[in-house]
Parts: sequence; C-alpha cells; structure tokens
Amino acid sequence: MIYEKSASIWTRAFALLCLAQFLGYAQHFMLAPVLPLYVTDLGGSPFVVGLVLASFAVTSVVIRPLVGHWADRWSETGVLISGLLFQGASVFLCLIPMIEAVMLANALRGLGWAGLNTGGYSLLALTAPESRRGEASGFYSGVQGAASIIFPAVALWLLAASFGGFNVVFVTTALLSVLAAGVGAVMMRYSPRVIRAPQLEQARPWWREVFHFVEPEIFLPSVLLLWLNLALPSMTNFIVLYARELAVENFGIYFIICGVTTLLARPGLGRLSDKIGRGRSIAAGFMLQVLALSLITLVSSLPGILIAGVLYMLGNSIGSATILALAVERADPRRRGKAMATFSMAYPLSYGVGSLMTGSTVEVAGYVGMFLILATVEAAGLIFAHLNRRALKS
Repeated sequence: MIYEKSASIWTRAFALLCLAQFLGYAQHFMLAPVLPLYVTDLGGSPFVVGLVLASFAVTSVVIRPLVGHWADRWSETGVLISGLLFQGASVFLCLIPMIEAVMLANALRGLGWAGLNTGGYSLLALTAPESRRGEASGFYSGVQGAASIIFPAVALWLLAASFGGFNVVFVTTALLSVLAAGVGAVMMRYSPRVIRAPQLEQARPWWREVFHFVEPEIFLPSVLLLWLNLALPSMTNFIVLYARELAVENFGIYFIICGVTTLLARPGLGRLSDKIGRGRSIAAGFMLQVLALSLITLVSSLPGILIAGVLYMLGNSIGSATILALAVERADPRRRGKAMATFSMAYPLSYGVGSLMTGSTVEVAGYVGMFLILATVEAAGLIFAHLNRRALKS
C-alpha cells in the first residue's frame, strides 16, 4: 500500500476529517442526555436505560470486522460517509414512542457509528506525520470531544423549549449526520491517494478476513481504551438522572464545561505524551478518573459536580489521546482498516458494558455506590497499565 503523507498536521484532508468527526459526534452527544430521559419518560427504569444504550454497542462491535475489511478493500472515506448516512437515517425510528423502537434505533445507529469511527481512524493513520502522532491524535480526539461543549446543552434546551421536544431533538441530530456526510464527500477530493497492492487481496479468503476479529498488534491499546472508558456513561449519560435526583438545576452548563475541558486539553496533552512517554500519560489518565469518580460521591451541588466532571474529562482526554497515538503507531499499514476497526471496537464495547454496569449498579447500590464501584474498576485499569509499562514503551 503506497500513500502520500504531508509533514504538516493541518492539511485540507485532516481539517475536513476533523469537521466531519465533529458533526458526527455532535449527533452522539446530543442524544447522550436525551435518550435516558426519553426512555424513563416512556416508563423505563435505569436498568432499561442501560439496555437501550448497550444495544448501540452490540451492533457497533459486531460489525467492525466487516467494516474494517470494507475500508481496506474499498475506501476509508467511503466507509466514513456511509456510516454517517446510516447513523442519520436510523434515528428517525426514535419518533415512534416505544422503548423497543428506541432500542432498535440505537442498535442501527451503532452500525453507522462503526463506519464513522473505522473510516475516521484509518484516515487519521494515513494523514498523521510519524513524529507528531500524539499531537495529531490529540487534535483529532479533541475535535470529537469538542462536540460535547454545546450540543448536549442545545439538546436539553430544545427539549424544554416551547417549540421543541424529543422529536425536534431527533430530527436535528439526523440533519447533523447528513451534513457531516456532505463534508466527507468534499474530503474525498483531498484524501491521501492510496494504491492498494493486488497481492493483498489474495492474502486469505474474504470470509476469514471478515471474521478475523482481533489484530494482535493493536490488542493492548484496545484493552486500555476499553478500560479507560468503562465509567464514561456514568459521567455523560446517567449523570443527568443523578442531577435530577439531587434536584440540581441549570445542569446544561455541566456539559459545556466538560466539553471545553476536552477541547482545550486533548491537543496539549496529546503533545505531552510525545515527550514524556505513552505509559506515564496513560497512568495519569487513569489516576485522574479515579480521583473524579471518588470526589463526586462527596458532593451534592452543581459546583462540586463540575469539579469532578473537569477532573474526569482531563483524565479521559490524556488517556484517550495517548492510547489513540499508540494504536496508530502499532497499526500495520497493509491492514490499517482492520487494525483500526479492532481498535475502534473498544469504545462501543466499553460504552455497552459500562452502560449495563452503571444501570444495574444504580439499581442495587444507588448512585453513590455506583460511582465508588466504577472508581475501583478504573483503579484496576491503572494497575493493568502499570503491569504492561514495558510494552507501552515499545
């Protein structure tokens, strides 16, 4: 596989890729606070909310090998655009006021999410200069997280507006995905030129390629990303239910502050990982998340929750940017689509497992107990990273 790569990070292709990711993630972050509220309004319990959120993860994980194969054999940009269009179309099922319809919509949305992320990560690996991968990964993941600055708050505002409601939110999110697909179509003109070697097509039967789920060189970064994000649903989805239980008002500002933290932190922290090493950066990410999850059990006001949210997002930012750079470094250029598909499984898998874990733990131990259990889980992740510190230096 031969491709052209610029020494600069901010090429037209990279800028358009970031814009497409921003809009695609905007849909996800608008739905993050709305789906739990919608499901509970339809009569669902926190456990049912967890099931609805997990349906997104199941389909997104299962389809990744096929999507990765498709990216390697067809087009990384084409996979990205197709995922965005599918993501936008599926959300219209949410207009049917039934929990089963919402679960189906979220499951289908997971298929589109697989295309958005597999295509996006593959294009990042193509465009990121080798000496600045941490920095490029920081900007890339920072742009993704930047969508959380305003869009969750916009969703909550639309929900409460006199002209708004759940249906208005759902239609808006669909339009964002379609707009992102349009940006992807423009990006095709500037994407790196890839010449696919014919002998790769005959490397193994196509069906073995599709059902080859794990790329060994990318396994460790995938496990680390999964572990890092297990508690994320508690701080992005279930947090609105916790705030409602505490009678905290004007909670939309939480998403704005956390989003600004992510936007400002990821590029700089990604650059920092190029200097201090991947292992130290990942350890710092886990430690900050443990601190945040422990702190939130001690506060009951908006300022306290904001401080915990900022600490959590700082930890998630440095950890995610660093692990992404590690994955890009380890991906085999000949099988980049499959490698990044394996890596990108980690986020929806952590989202699904984390959602089920959070929802079921709330039912048994309440919100405070849930946060303490998740803090213990992230502490175990820190130990795992420490045990693999030598591998993180390679």
